[in-house]
Amino acid sequence: MPNALAYLMLMIWPAVCVVLFLRLPLERAIVWAILGGYLVLPQRTEFDLPLVPAMDKYSIPSISAFVICVLMLRRRVPLWPRSGIGRVLTLMFVLGAIPTVLTNGDAMVFTSIQSSDPITFVNDRLPGLGLRDLFSVLSQQMIVLLPFLIAREYLSSDTGMREVLLALVVGGLVYSVPSLIEIRLSPQINVWVYGFFQHDFEQMMRGGGFRPIVFLRHGLWLAFFMMTAVLAAGAMARTLDGKQRLRFGLAMIYLFGVLYLCKSLASLLYGIAFAPVVLLASPRWQIRLAILVAIVAVIYPMLRNAGMIPTEAILEQARSINPERAQSLAFRLDNEELLLERAAQKPWFGWGGWGRNLVHDHETGEILTIPDGRWIIAFGAFGWVGYLAEMGLLALPLLLVGQRVHPMHEREISPYVAPIAIILAANMIDMLLNATLVPYTWLCAGAVLGYGERLHRDGLAEGARDRFRDGPVIGGRRARNGRKTIL
Repeated sequence: MPNALAYLMLMIWPAVCVVLFLRLPLERAIVWAILGGYLVLPQRTEFDLPLVPAMDKYSIPSISAFVICVLMLRRRVPLWPRSGIGRVLTLMFVLGAIPTVLTNGDAMVFTSIQSSDPITFVNDRLPGLGLRDLFSVLSQQMIVLLPFLIAREYLSSDTGMREVLLALVVGGLVYSVPSLIEIRLSPQINVWVYGFFQHDFEQMMRGGGFRPIVFLRHGLWLAFFMMTAVLAAGAMARTLDGKQRLRFGLAMIYLFGVLYLCKSLASLLYGIAFAPVVLLASPRWQIRLAILVAIVAVIYPMLRNAGMIPTEAILEQARSINPERAQSLAFRLDNEELLLERAAQKPWFGWGGWGRNLVHDHETGEILTIPDGRWIIAFGAFGWVGYLAEMGLLALPLLLVGQRVHPMHEREISPYVAPIAIILAANMIDMLLNATLVPYTWLCAGAVLGYGERLHRDGLAEGARDRFRDGPVIGGRRARNGRKTIL
């Protein structure tokens, strides 16, 4: 059970955000208000108020940053992307919850019948969704998008994207200290500070040692964060010169060592695969790779649902490498099969919350499945509409930037957008395995989307200036230097 300090930290975080915004540049304050809350605030601790979503380490920093920007600083935070596709996806993401709630008004009742007498016993039940849930779910969907909207407006410049990368490096370096302590002594820092352990302790034991978790949801989340810090350090080392390049290069090597000690094979493989890309590939090719990875992440559930993923061959290959990891993968795939069967009963709008998307024992109500990947959680809860909206909002920034930078010279492309695109793509592929969709994921997506929209806006302005120089179009001809030229 969380102690008083855990709840106190949630209560004072808005005040911490105010101090950040008063003392730091706007871009840095936004990043640290949201990323700092993710790293420092306690997991599984919340204020459960009526009619609104739970106020926890994800929602409180996002709401605080948005309110401070709009009300205290009088800054504009547009709620609409510029592109038509972005607006449609935003509407689907938020308003798609309405049919989800309306189609799940029936309660799920788990009963057993006594064989000797015709008596039915109600052992457990899950309530149906009503208007109260509708308001809460709509609010939750809007809160989730707040970092995305803020970053789109204020972190899409070179300064903003540089602050995102710098914060990931600094956050990784600071977090490495408690991580190394937990690797050596066992994961105890959350117990020492907040009075409870936030997950299953046995899952933090791997390879004869320990996985660090600190204040995050799971050791896999911490390992993935360390991987993003490695990529961010590599990106900063590439863009800087002299002693700064050396410092960030050494930071990258050190963080990679911490990543290895985190004992997460997936995150380690991401680091091995993407670090050379960030260091050596051109920005255009980095963005192309990010788009390819994002497309794979988006279409995987479609292929999985159609039975086109060779799961048995994958498991056989995994067994030949590491039987223990193959067993873990088999457990995930078996759960996916059961959850896909459950989701297929309501494919368009899903089952909603309260654990209705999970598989339960029909008599006792006991949960029989554990959803790991974010994709199966979104698909089961909100159906194809919710899944495509969520993954579409994450993939759209990459597609838009890829389209805009295609005709540009390499020197014209921001040196910061490509590594953030790689981090976003890596996060999307990891969401097939884990529910690692966190606020700084939306920060990265918003920053990349805003950069793509800036390029589009600048391109339109440049086109308008060209048309003005060439003269107005008159009767199918363009006036130029006092002469008429056939178009």
